[in-house]
Parts: sequence; structure tokens; C-alpha cells
Amino acid sequence: MPPPLALTLGEPAGIGPDITIAAWRRRIEFDLPPFYLLADPKFMARRARQLAPDLGIAVVEPAAAAAAFKTALPVVDIGTPVSAEPGSPDRSSAPAAIAAIRRAVADVGAGAARAIVTNPVAKNVLYRSGFAEPGHTEYLARLVEESTGVALHPVMMLWSPELAVVPVTIHLPLKDVIARLTSDLVVETGRIVAHDLRERFGIAHPRLAVAGLNPHAGEDGALGEEDLTVVGPAIARLKAEGIDARGPLPADSMFHAAARASYDAALAMYHDQALIPIKTLAFDHAVNVTLGLPFVRTSPDHGTAFDIAGTGRADPSSLIAALRLAARLSARAGTAHLARRA
Repeated sequence: MPPPLALTLGEPAGIGPDITIAAWRRRIEFDLPPFYLLADPKFMARRARQLAPDLGIAVVEPAAAAAAFKTALPVVDIGTPVSAEPGSPDRSSAPAAIAAIRRAVADVGAGAARAIVTNPVAKNVLYRSGFAEPGHTEYLARLVEESTGVALHPVMMLWSPELAVVPVTIHLPLKDVIARLTSDLVVETGRIVAHDLRERFGIAHPRLAVAGLNPHAGEDGALGEEDLTVVGPAIARLKAEGIDARGPLPADSMFHAAARASYDAALAMYHDQALIPIKTLAFDHAVNVTLGLPFVRTSPDHGTAFDIAGTGRADPSSLIAALRLAARLSARAGTAHLARRA
């Protein structure tokens, strides 16, 4: 039997604990792979009393999680007490969220977990604690670099059966996108997407559709030169490397059904260009997948939803999809082991 999945707590005042409980309760219905939650067991017991008084919690180490999963929610103690109440982050929130991520990376690196699934974090809460990375994706890459000495270029993909999209630039103000967008960045992103579509998703010949930056992909320079000077040359380089990439394409006509059937992933130039179409098409079941890491990492494609935390109203569909996709991808890729520096 393969190792279980490691599921991080996320922001404890958000809906991460709620959807974890809901997903475990539907484990048979959705044939979920065994997973364990990295959290404070006492905190999870308090939340469970609010949402599911009959829920059993088993405090385990990862090796015992699969056996416990059949009858109880397995929780691995992160050693960081949590006092946050639903909807109200406090000083315990950021340390707990960070501790869970660090332990998950250690577990997958040691082979105790087959992949990582992360519950949503509240970036503003992390930033107030001194957290220096833009988000989960960059922090995971830094942890790998600390462990192995290898610098990585992580890539965020939003995946659903209907559509897979990759923003080339991610969490930037729109006014900064042009300065950060380079041909090298588009090429490196395209390489990683094509590689992981082959190796992890099993697509022998991935097809990439690349959006233009400007309206109508620049109208041959009339609406901006970036598609001629940055995006177009990057696509030519990808093609020269044998990658099936086409564009730059007008983003406003890339996401209808017939267009989506012609490619396996769309590369968009900035955050909303990518996320608006997938959240329109697959709001409840899209999954955030980090490409370019030596292990599989997925996450629900939504935030912490403080307004409904602790109410039992949170929909676990995206977490369920993230757990199922993590199991699928890690079964193909095998369990990762991070080679530590000598």
C-alpha cells in the first residue's frame, strides 16, 4: 500500500478544518485515498464537537494513518497549539499554518507521505507574522531549496476536467505585469507545464495554447507591442524545442468549449486572465496544482471563507477533488524523496 497523503491544516480560523472533516466523512462515497491531517489534535477535537460530535479523531504518526483512516480522522500533531476560533484568526494562526506546511514537506521528503494537499491559508495573516513569501507555492519551493540546495521555478496550474490554466505571472498588481513578463519567463513556464503534463498527467504530446497579453493579442502591434516582442518570440522558442505551443491567441476567444478541446493547458499572462475562466467553469471543483516540484502538491481552489467557518456550510468538493488528483498524480510519479545536501 502506498503511503498516505499529508493534508495541512491551513488557516485554522478558516474552513480548512471544516472541509477536512466533511471530506473524511464522505471518504467511502468518493473512494478517497487515506490521508492524515497535520494539526493540533486538541484544536481539531474542539472544531469537531461543533460540526460532527460523533467524529472520532486518532492521534497518530504517518505510518499508522492508513489503518486509522478507516474509522477515525487521523491527525499528526504538529506540536503547535491553536487557540483561534472560527472566523477569528489570532496569534496562533500563522505559526500553526507554517508548521503544518514544514512538516508536510519533511514527511513527503522522507517517504512517509506520497503527496501534499494544502488547505487554504490567509495570506494577510501570514504576512502580519513576518512570512516573507508571496504564498504557498513559493514557500514550498523555498523549503525544497533549503533541504536540497536546488533552486526551483514553481508553476501554479489550476486544473479541472473542463480546463487547465497556468498564469505566467501570478500575484502582481496589473501595473507591474508588463515589467515582469519576459520571453524567458514564458519559455521556462511552458517547459515546466509541458514536462509535468507528460510525466504526471500522462499526456504524451501536450498541447499548449498561449494567450496574448493585450486585447486581440495586440492586433499586430496596434494594441501593444508585447505580443510581438515578448510572447511571440517565446512561443517560437518553445516550438523549436519540440513543444506544441501556439499563439499568442486572443484571450477572449480561448475558453469556449470548441477552443478548449484543441489544447491541454492554457498559458495566460496574468492572474485574472487565467483564473476568471476556470472559476467560471469549475468554481466548486477546480484544483490548484503546483508544477515544477519534486513531489505532488494540490490544494482546493478557494480561500478561507471566514464568514462561514464553523457553521458546517462549507462545501468540501474542491478538497475532495484535490485529494483525488493528488493520489492520481502521485501514483503515476511515485513517492518523492528529497536528496539532502551532503
